[in-house]
Amino acid sequence: MPHKFKIAKAKGGQFVAKFVYNAEIMLWSENYASKASAENCVASLKKNAPGAPVVDLTKEETGKGYRFEIAASKDGQTFVRFVAANGEPMVRSETYKSKASARNCIESLKKRAAEAAIEEEA
Repeated sequence: MPHKFKIAKAKGGQFVAKFVYNAEIMLWSENYASKASAENCVASLKKNAPGAPVVDLTKEETGKGYRFEIAASKDGQTFVRFVAANGEPMVRSETYKSKASARNCIESLKKRAAEAAIEEEA
């Protein structure tokens, strides 16, 4: 399966969770102090992303609970973040020139998260 999660080492002995398609990193988390926290992030994405609603912040939509947000970057492009029920962002994407590309990123995670393999990156 070309879509998978990767748990990777980050700076300072920390860990990051990534959702990748082939070699392209689609979404990544903040750095976590422990590998277990990065694994919990992935477990939550696998459980909550498939049914999560999409909120378009560029249209001033709002939402609660687990959700995808489409947000504007400073340069006028858009990016995606997945937000936990407590309002904290869990993962974010690169910036996209088109909102359609941002929506494609969301659909990839929604459709493939639950079944995506998890790998540890050396």
